[in-house]
Amino acid sequence: MRGSLGLMCNWAKIGLLFLLLSISGCNTLKKVGEDELLLTKNSILVNDEKVGDSEIKGLITQKPNSSVLGYPLKLNLYNLAKENPDSSFQDWLHRKEKREKRLNNLLSEKQVNRLSESFMVKGYSEFLKRIGEPPVIIDTAETNESINNLKAYYNTKGYFNNTGSYEIINEKKKRAKIEYSITLNKPYIIDTIQKNITSPELDSIYKNASRQSFVKKGEQFDLEKFTLERERLTTLFRNSGVYNFQESSINYDILRDTTVASNDKLMDVQLNIKKFRSTSDTTETGTPYKVARHKKINIYADYNINGTTDTLQKEEYEHYNIYYSDKLRYKPKALADAIFFEKDSVYRDLDRIRTYRQITNLNTFKYPNIDFIPDSTQTGLETNIYLAAKPKYSLNLNFDVTHSNIQQVGTAFSASVITRNVFGGAETLNVSARGSIGLLSDASLSNETFTSELGGDINITFPRIWLPFNTERIIPHYMLPQSRLSAGTNFQRNIGLDKQSLNSILSYNWSPSDRLKNNIELLNVEYVRNVNPDNFYNVYRNTFSNLDNIADEFQDDPQYASYFEPIQDEGEDPQLDIPTGANDFARDVLNGSIQVSEEQFDEVNSIEERRRRLTENNLIFATNYTHTKNSKSGINDLDFYQYRIKLESAGGMLSVINNILPFNKNPDGQNLVFGVPYSQYVKTEFDYIRHWEIGGSQVIAFRSFSGLAIPYGNSDNIPFVRSYFAGGSNDNRAWNAYELGPGRTDNVNDFNEANLKLALNLEYRFPIAGDVKGALFADAGNIWNVFDNETNPEAIFSGFSSLTDIALGTGVGLRYDFTYFVFRLDVGFKTYNPAKVGSDRWFDGYNFKRAVFNIGINYPF
Repeated sequence: MRGSLGLMCNWAKIGLLFLLLSISGCNTLKKVGEDELLLTKNSILVNDEKVGDSEIKGLITQKPNSSVLGYPLKLNLYNLAKENPDSSFQDWLHRKEKREKRLNNLLSEKQVNRLSESFMVKGYSEFLKRIGEPPVIIDTAETNESINNLKAYYNTKGYFNNTGSYEIINEKKKRAKIEYSITLNKPYIIDTIQKNITSPELDSIYKNASRQSFVKKGEQFDLEKFTLERERLTTLFRNSGVYNFQESSINYDILRDTTVASNDKLMDVQLNIKKFRSTSDTTETGTPYKVARHKKINIYADYNINGTTDTLQKEEYEHYNIYYSDKLRYKPKALADAIFFEKDSVYRDLDRIRTYRQITNLNTFKYPNIDFIPDSTQTGLETNIYLAAKPKYSLNLNFDVTHSNIQQVGTAFSASVITRNVFGGAETLNVSARGSIGLLSDASLSNETFTSELGGDINITFPRIWLPFNTERIIPHYMLPQSRLSAGTNFQRNIGLDKQSLNSILSYNWSPSDRLKNNIELLNVEYVRNVNPDNFYNVYRNTFSNLDNIADEFQDDPQYASYFEPIQDEGEDPQLDIPTGANDFARDVLNGSIQVSEEQFDEVNSIEERRRRLTENNLIFATNYTHTKNSKSGINDLDFYQYRIKLESAGGMLSVINNILPFNKNPDGQNLVFGVPYSQYVKTEFDYIRHWEIGGSQVIAFRSFSGLAIPYGNSDNIPFVRSYFAGGSNDNRAWNAYELGPGRTDNVNDFNEANLKLALNLEYRFPIAGDVKGALFADAGNIWNVFDNETNPEAIFSGFSSLTDIALGTGVGLRYDFTYFVFRLDVGFKTYNPAKVGSDRWFDGYNFKRAVFNIGINYPF
């Protein structure tokens, strides 16, 4: 409740801010003094050429006030605050004290109101100052500092004799811009590279990899390359046996006085690699670095930070010594597969990193501790891996309140129990159960008032590829291979068609690197049973209306009275009886007992095909492969890309079996497995996301998606659960989910779906005030039918000409950042609606009355 009140207060503040902005003519110069200049722009000229590089611009210490689409929002918010709200408040208190003496300390209602108003003025003034920005006044001290920063930067690029200046250019009243000018002059070039490496072993390693050096003779001096070279050498040495190498041991000397002017711009540099010095080493000499090998590898499987290792038992496995207390609870192979050190092998820091990753990935141990103890010669290591087990069991409970277009309000709960090291090989078993109950928003959807759903899953994870042959050469252990076997069921009551589903998945996943992931679902079996198919026309009301409109021509004919519900009130329009009347009417139209026009016949045929498709049970035997890459380096990385490629095939395995052991067939000639026609299709998807940071926490985000599913063999359409839809808070936000398409059709069905989808999204994200963010977006895309049994030409993709059916929605969004998640409100407007004709397609309903409001958690992409 407290969180809800806090959220309401925050949104109240936001609303008041926009109200104040709309009714006040904010003066940008309101708090700029007479002898002061507001900074409006910085420009940088290098050798008389304008520079726009964000890194170089970041060297300027004084930047203009931030703006949203050119409007200085934060500055004007700051200007709205009273200069000294305490003064009027103190004056009122002084007057109040005098009145209290005369009025026996009684406060009138009017005084109380004024006191409240004073508190409000003071509070909002502080709030506005906190989220706003004071005017940026040009300060020559900071300007000089910026010039020094620019000169220092170009010094690091080899322009040691560069010069710099600036000019303040007055614009309109009390406004000015600053133009920085840098003259580079001739750069210094590296002439020779000398080296002074104290360790012969390091010298040998360096020579063998010197061609990869970032610092090369004949190239311009660049301090960044020297930094990269230090990092390269540190990594090289630590992966070549020098386990204790320190980057601080590397430095470079420039053998040239760059402060003396000279036409000769050649310089000599010297690489110095000093000896190892520990923090306790007080001598100047230190110890020469040496290449070390693993001589002894110990695994402490029951490590207790407060315990002792003297009484532990020992078991040898291959070249590992495994220590444990009482009984070894883990299979030795499972522990060995997580360790990448080998006896007598040269130490590699890469093996240490991979060992940490793999042990953590097992989800059985806490973050491990690895210790290296050198012998007296510094060439042999005793490697100790300390493993502290996580609790054997973990319990997770969740409770949510939900709302949807079907439920007015609902509650959902879930519970899961995690059991670790189930079979002694670091396997993880997860048993979960979930349930929900909700109040129906539309009584016509069911005879009951409430909906209910109950389900459960069993999931077991193996930290290896679970196949009858060895996959180590193809997928080594450092790629964190996992096998997952899961089975689940779900029961849905009093909603829609009352579905029951069973699913089972056998999958393998591995990560060649932190940014690359692969997943193969070797077997993905899903069985969906519709328990209440007679409820179809109650759920799909648009479909029923189309059929009922055709039947209106026969409602006054007594011979067709059995199709319609009895009329309760005089003047009431008869409707087809659900389900018997509607089903019988459609059947008699299709068998010719009822004569209708050709167009109406096609419409009824389409309705009946859709009813059969959506009420029939589905059996899907699928195999799929998914490859993803994400270049994001951390949670604060705002400039990255990611993509996902997915390939899926369903029914192919069963089709091969059918050639050997023929299945039974239904009247339509489809092969049956357990009395259900199995789905057969191929499907491919490509999803690409790109974010560009454009400064000031502003981001341009782009997403493209394309997906195609082609039925064949035993199917002439795609199962509803594997088809595509358009619209919704994470898609085209000018349409509600399932309302857009297919093609040029105008919301023909209650849940419109198809087997081809194209989507493009572009969003400009910017800060507004404090934790409040804003967005402008444009969403384009649609769905179509292709290579299936759809006959409506307006819904079929027929080539490049169908690209004119791509819908465009534009809009604005508000986001509130709660640190752990983002609350999102988007308002979408139908900018180009392919379901309209001619000029009506553009900006039809471009107003708030016809806008679509979307609420979501976190960003859509």
